[in-house]
Amino acid sequence: MTPVLEAKNIVRDYYLPGGLFKQAKTVHAVKGVSFKVEQGKTLAIVGESGCGKSTLARIVTMIDPATAGELMIDGKKVDIAAGDLTPEIRRKVQIVFQNPYGSLNPRKKIGDILMEPLIINTKTPAAERQELAMAMLKKVGLQEIHFNRYPHMFSGGQRQRIAIARALMLNPRLLVLDEPVSALDLSVQAQVLNLLADLQDELNLTYVFISHDLSVVRYMADDVMVMYFGEAVEYGSRDQVFSDPQHSYTKTLFAATPRADVETIRARLARKAAAAS
Repeated sequence: MTPVLEAKNIVRDYYLPGGLFKQAKTVHAVKGVSFKVEQGKTLAIVGESGCGKSTLARIVTMIDPATAGELMIDGKKVDIAAGDLTPEIRRKVQIVFQNPYGSLNPRKKIGDILMEPLIINTKTPAAERQELAMAMLKKVGLQEIHFNRYPHMFSGGQRQRIAIARALMLNPRLLVLDEPVSALDLSVQAQVLNLLADLQDELNLTYVFISHDLSVVRYMADDVMVMYFGEAVEYGSRDQVFSDPQHSYTKTLFAATPRADVETIRARLARKAAAAS
């Protein structure tokens, strides 16, 4: 089966011009990263801030071109720099951003926000656009009465549901989720993650899930890629990476993650008591 998304040796460099007191230099943001995602699966990309996760997301969503390497969607090579992207290709990949407070236009009603992708990318009649937007509101757990309200009238979790609904309006093959729950309270995070899991099962969606939260990654991912200074230092199935990490950075990342199970808490308290005695 052809992967929905395949990347081969993706490189992204940024050129910084010099000045009176500094030399010009090139920043290597992504260094030869390769991966693929099968239909209906989730690839989680993990790493600390500045490791290249979001840069890679911009390349996958065809916002920025890669400096080198190949990006393929449904087996077709995509070259942003060549300017040959068709509306069909662009509809296949959509993104949900981290901040639900900044990703929605505060001047537009929710119905207009949901219908906008259809207006830009399709010739769907107005009446049908409204029906599709109403149906999508219900699919993400909202109601038709929310259609004519503005973003400021919703909570953070509701706004992220709206952002997810907007991303799904074009029936994409691939959804890039860039830290989609990190700005939400823990209880709301669980609700949004369950919604994403249900939508994936119902619509057979493929996800690229970018996160630094390993508990979220463990819940959502089928495969995990760990990035460090622009490189993929570990890549494998979720169970393989979590049970037997190979790279020293992955081991350090897992060791730094707080654990809340009873045995870990008891061991931590015992260490504190021993240190105090």
